[in-house]
Amino acid sequence: MLRLNPITVRRIRRFKQIKRGYYSLILLLFFIVLSFGVDYLANSRAILVMYDGELYFPTFKFYSASVFGQKGSREADFRKLKEDFHGTKNFVLMPLIPYDPYEYDFSLEENPPNPPSFKHWLGTDDRGRDVLVRLLYGFRIAIVFAIVLTVVSQVVGAAIGCMMGYFGGWFDLGVQRFIEMWSTVPFLYLVIILASILEPNFILLLFIMALFGWVVLTYYMRTEVYREKSKEYCMAAKGLGAGHLRIVFKHLLPNSTAPMITYFPFQVVSAITSLTALDFLGYGLPPPTPSWGELMSQSLEHLDKLWLSLSPFVAIAVTLLLVTFIGEAVREAFDPKEYTRYS
Repeated sequence: MLRLNPITVRRIRRFKQIKRGYYSLILLLFFIVLSFGVDYLANSRAILVMYDGELYFPTFKFYSASVFGQKGSREADFRKLKEDFHGTKNFVLMPLIPYDPYEYDFSLEENPPNPPSFKHWLGTDDRGRDVLVRLLYGFRIAIVFAIVLTVVSQVVGAAIGCMMGYFGGWFDLGVQRFIEMWSTVPFLYLVIILASILEPNFILLLFIMALFGWVVLTYYMRTEVYREKSKEYCMAAKGLGAGHLRIVFKHLLPNSTAPMITYFPFQVVSAITSLTALDFLGYGLPPPTPSWGELMSQSLEHLDKLWLSLSPFVAIAVTLLLVTFIGEAVREAFDPKEYTRYS
């Protein structure tokens, strides 16, 4: 059974006492879980179809129109199928929002973008795609990108920072000089150059941003390990003949996680804003990928269409506000001055 350190228990208890951060964490986790099930909330494919006594699950499998008595070999039109099945024993269970993020609604009477209505709750973009659906799918992409990028950056940054603090000397000085040179490389110019050669995608952007995202954490981990390596448990490990890597990754790193935990929410904020900014400038994820930045870019071309600018702005502001509240609460809960008497 996992037993937590008494200081860790007190930190968790302190975090729960900070209601703003605690409830923000619960709300953000709810949104994240909801985003992974967004295919059942907003999709042009039916969740369940009962036809001639048999059950079909189109979310998991492609079904051509001919399977349900429609003409053609393309995918079935489940919205029309629901209308055709009305008053019969067959039925179609559609998601709450029966549109997908890539679908153009050709049934609109006016040219897009169209204002909010009962059919499209937050209106449509300049190609007739549902704005609310693209916001929901855009949130999933943004949060997954941010979390993966932050984890990768923290793993690399923590490992390098721990070794800098532990070995010190020429190794520490050499890595610091490299970091100083690497930090001068203009990130945006590098993205523009690569975007002109290669088509940007999720993996490529993740790789490029991870090349720069690990730098800041190294300084925090370096300072923390410098402090920890002079303590008795580290001396005892050395006296028992433990190797350098074992001391760094088995003893020092687990006892130096406060900077990582504290910095994690703020790195998530930075990752979301960076991806949104790149999408806004046209150097981010390729179209027609659902993107908050792409929606904001459209709003510049349609300044009179307030729903195009307000919708992504509110979504970004709420998400960043929640993550910032969590970060502030974590930073306060893990403040080392609060637990100095237990050291």
